[in-house]
Amino acid sequence: MNSFTEPAAQIIVALIPIAGIVIGGIVIFFYLLWHHRQIMFQLRNGTYTPQSLNLKNFALITGLLLCSVGLVLSVLFCIIDGISYSLLGGLLPLALGVGLLIYNRLS
Repeated sequence: MNSFTEPAAQIIVALIPIAGIVIGGIVIFFYLLWHHRQIMFQLRNGTYTPQSLNLKNFALITGLLLCSVGLVLSVLFCIIDGISYSLLGGLLPLALGVGLLIYNRLS
């Protein structure tokens, strides 16, 4: 069965991801601009305190999230395609998550 889609529908389907990327870029730009102005205002008033990043907790949270997402994707891709290259889509975040959890344990 050959299905024919209208050219107008093809254009709309092609424009949706482009519009999403453009709108997302605009939102990120204005967030960064607002954050920069807020920091500059705090520096002028002398109320700025730099935020410190707790690397150990960040590695723990990121490692747990990557491990869980990687495990689910690995199982899903293994069920769907078996052992194939698509399995790398789950093994990569799983390996990154395990690496971050090892870093968290050793530090």
